[in-house]
Parts: sequence; structure tokens; C-alpha cells
Amino acid sequence: MILKGKKTILRPMKVEDAYLTAKWGSDPEINKYGSRKRFTLKEAKKWVEKDLPKDKNYKKFAITTKDGQFLGNIGLWIRKEDNWAEYDIIIGDKKEWGKGYGYDASKTILDYGFNKLKLHRIYLHVYSYTDRASKLYKKLGFKKEGMMRESVLYKGKYYDKIIMSLLAKEWKNHNP
Repeated sequence: MILKGKKTILRPMKVEDAYLTAKWGSDPEINKYGSRKRFTLKEAKKWVEKDLPKDKNYKKFAITTKDGQFLGNIGLWIRKEDNWAEYDIIIGDKKEWGKGYGYDASKTILDYGFNKLKLHRIYLHVYSYTDRASKLYKKLGFKKEGMMRESVLYKGKYYDKIIMSLLAKEWKNHNP
């Protein structure tokens, strides 16, 4: 399945994406926003080739520009029995940060989640030291609903993990 935004295309992940995925996952400036763990090319290939196809509840897409440049990935991990999903995104190409690709890809996958999959709720967590990501999520209409105090240890200091969510009715009001 391919989803098209105004600036981005969301397509299935390919094994060719594993090299940059591993490179970005090993870059401390990038991975501080996600798992904060390094992973190898072998692990990235296994993830793309074997793990992703097995998980039918994880809708994971590569983010590319309209001309096919691989920028990162985005996904919804769906919990069908409760009709919600957890959202995640990473723009790994640092040269492309701040150019609106994350916003466009996010709008595209949120629209897919709410309008095609008919999800009731999409949520995420964000670390308190990631101001740029928090601004993006607020711009998309996410609302803070809770916080796990000092639950993230990063560079010897504890930070909060903020929980944000967006309901289908809020998405429709925010994006008429």
C-alpha cells in the first residue's frame, strides 16, 4: 500500500532501506528521539525483511520525497480490540529536518488511521527534551494526557515521558 501526501510518499519498507535505517539508528543525534539504542545493519535487515511482515498490526511505512529520496519511517501499531493505535515517526536524514516532511507524512498517516482504518484514538509518547517533536504533535492536534515522571535516562539525567493523544472527532475538527 502506498499513501501520498502533498510533499511525501509513504511506501512499504524495503530491504534497501536497512542501511540508512541502521546508520540513523546509530547516530546519537537522531536516536535520542527514539529507542536510544544502537542497532546493526544485520538487525535492521532482519527487522525490515522478517519482523515487519510478520506483525499484521503494525502498519509501517518508509517516508520518501516525491522523487523517491528515503527520509525515514512512520507507523501505526494497531490494537484492534480497543480501536486505537500508537504512532511513531523518525526523519533520519538530518539535512531534511525542518522542511515540513514530518508534518506532511504525519498528516498523511493520521488521515489514513482515522478515515480509512476508522480508528477512534491515536497516541504517542515523546521525551520532555524533544521540543521540536512536541511542537509538531501539538500542531497536528495531539493533546497532552499524562506524563511518566523521570522515566527516561538520557546522558546521565532523568527526563519525563509525555503521553499525547488525538481522537477521531478532534482530528475531524482540526482537519475539516
